[in-house]
Amino acid sequence: MEPIKIDITILEPVQKVWDYYNTPKHITKWNFAHESWQCPSSENDLRVGGKFKNRMEAKDGSFGFDFEGVYDEVIPNEKIKYHMEDGRNVEVNFDKVDENTTKVRIEFDPEKQNSVEMQRDGWYAILNNFHKYVENH
Repeated sequence: MEPIKIDITILEPVQKVWDYYNTPKHITKWNFAHESWQCPSSENDLRVGGKFKNRMEAKDGSFGFDFEGVYDEVIPNEKIKYHMEDGRNVEVNFDKVDENTTKVRIEFDPEKQNSVEMQRDGWYAILNNFHKYVENH
């Protein structure tokens, strides 16, 4: 299957966007697709071979899972590549448009259980939540 591609432009400097995307104290504030969900914990060892684990839970406690991966490439303020436990790959690029504008581009391998549209919408909802968080904090 073709990778899914999404992007968003954030009106903040690339260093701030990078920090907010990769720092656990910030990840827990934006890493969910809908306000009925939360990210109560985040661990992030941002280096090649390092692992991350973000806990995703419904606020009502009805469902939860760990979103985990291992980093394959890390170029500070530019790019992150990682693979998930099921072998799917993700690449996140941080493109500096100018001093106060950053474009975040994500490309990820789809899984087979849900439609491509559902997966794109879910990942985009999280990215849009991140966008709002960065610009408002």
